[in-house]
Amino acid sequence: MKYAERIFRPMPLLLGAMVLAASLSLLPAQEEKAPYLPPADPLVRQNLDQWQDLKFGLFMHWGTYSQWGIVESWSLCPEDEGWTRRKGPAAANYFEYKQAYENLQTTFQPVDFQPERWAKAAREAGFRYMIFTFKHHDGFCMFDTRQTDYRITSPKTPFHRDPRANIAREICDAFRAQGFLIGAYFSKPDWHSPDYWWPYFPPKDRHVNYDPARYPERWQNFKDFTYRQIEEITTGYGKMDILWLDGGWVRPHPDNNNKEASARSKSSASYNQDIDMPRIAAMARSHQPGLIVVDRAVGSEYENYRTPEQRIPAEPLDYPWETCMTMARSWSYVPDDVYKPARTLVHNLVEIVVKGGNYLLNVGPSPRGDYHSEAYTRLQEIGAWLKVNSEAIYSTRPLAPYKEGNLGYTRCKDGRVNLIYLAAEGETALPAQIAFRGVRPAPGAAITLLGRPAALSWQRAGEETRIDIPPEMRPNPPAAWAWAFQISAIEK
Repeated sequence: MKYAERIFRPMPLLLGAMVLAASLSLLPAQEEKAPYLPPADPLVRQNLDQWQDLKFGLFMHWGTYSQWGIVESWSLCPEDEGWTRRKGPAAANYFEYKQAYENLQTTFQPVDFQPERWAKAAREAGFRYMIFTFKHHDGFCMFDTRQTDYRITSPKTPFHRDPRANIAREICDAFRAQGFLIGAYFSKPDWHSPDYWWPYFPPKDRHVNYDPARYPERWQNFKDFTYRQIEEITTGYGKMDILWLDGGWVRPHPDNNNKEASARSKSSASYNQDIDMPRIAAMARSHQPGLIVVDRAVGSEYENYRTPEQRIPAEPLDYPWETCMTMARSWSYVPDDVYKPARTLVHNLVEIVVKGGNYLLNVGPSPRGDYHSEAYTRLQEIGAWLKVNSEAIYSTRPLAPYKEGNLGYTRCKDGRVNLIYLAAEGETALPAQIAFRGVRPAPGAAITLLGRPAALSWQRAGEETRIDIPPEMRPNPPAAWAWAFQISAIEK
C-alpha cells in the first residue's frame, strides 16, 4: 500500500484517452502524464458510473502485524526508508526479525471479531462500499486460500478453530447484507512466497529478488499462484464489485522479455515483472461480469480508476479517481494513534467530491478484532453530517468552477446545484450572507439550506449572487463543519 504510487508512475502509453462521460469532458487536464484508458466493456463502464455515485468507501487494513502495532508489511522490506524501519523483537537482525514477524501467525487470535458491528456502524456513517485487505505484501492471507499455509485458516493460526475463521468471507457477507458494494484488496507482490522472494537469494528491496527472465519457470509458478488466489477470491466470496490490486512495481517492464537488456541491468527495479493482467482480468470477469479492476499505478487498461494516496489532487481530474487516506496516521492499527478530527474528514470528503472523486477512508482493526473507540466516534460524527447533507454528496458530479474560496459546487443529476460552505476552524454559526459568482441561479429558482425546509431570499448584485440567512437560523445550523445550500435551477 504505502508510498508505491509516489515512486512508481504509470507507464507512457501510445493509445489516446477516450472520454468516459460527457460530464467529465470539460474538467482540467489530468494529473498523471499517462492517458487514462476507459474500459471497453460496457458493463464495466456502467458499474464504474454507479461506483462514482457512491462517493464514500471504507478501507480496512488488517493482518497479523496489528499485534505489534506496526506498519503493515513494510518493515519486512530491506529498503532504508522511514516507513520500513523495524520495531519489535529481533529488530537488529533482518532474518531473525522476518522469522519473528511471520511467527505472528501463531498468536493471531481476534476474539472480539464482530463484522456485523463494523458494517452497521459503517452504514450509519454513510459509507457505501468497502474494500478489505485479503492479502498485503507480507503474504499473510486473511482468506481461506488453498495455495499457502500462511493464512488465517491454517492450523498454525489459533483463530482457525473459530467458526468465523475465514475472516474475509465474514466481512464480505456482513457488509453485503448492509447493502455495500464489495472490494478485495490484493497485493501482487508476495514477500512470503518462495517464488517471489526466492530463499536462495536475500531480498534486496521490494522487488522480486531474482531475474524472471533468467528463471522463467519460477516466475511462471508465481504467476500461476497469483492467478489461482485471485480465482479463489472471485469465486468463493459472493458478488465481488472491485478487485483492488496493489504493488504497482509488479508490471511489465518497457523492455518486456528482452533477456539481453535484463542481463545488463544491475537493478531489480528494471526486471520484467509481467504478471499477465489480461489473463487475470479475463478470468476474474468470467466469474464476476462487469468487475471493476484497479491495477493501481500501472496506467494500463486494467486501471479502471486511479488512486491518489494520502492526498487530494490540487485540481479536478478528467477520469474516475479515488483518494485513499487513513482516518488516523497509520494504515494499520496502532494503539496510541491520532485520529483526524471529524471536521477534517468532512472537509476532505467535500473537497474530493467537488473535484469529482471518491473518498476511500481507512480504519485499521485491532489485534482483538475491533475498531478503536475513537474510530467509532468519528463514524458517528461523519454519519450525523451526511444525514443532513447527503443530497449534496451522493450521485453528484463536479460542476465548474468546482471551488470558489471556501465554497464547493456539486451538481445533482436532475439539474439541482449544491453550494457547500466549508466553515472555518471554530466557526459554528452561519454567516449573515453567502455570496458567490460561480453559477447564476435561474430566475425564480428556490434556494434552501439542506436540513432546513424554508426557502431563503436571494438577489443578484452584478456578477454576484447573495443568499440572505435569517437571524434566527444563524446560531443553529443543521450540521457542524460544513453547510450545503441547494439551488433548484441555474442558468445554462
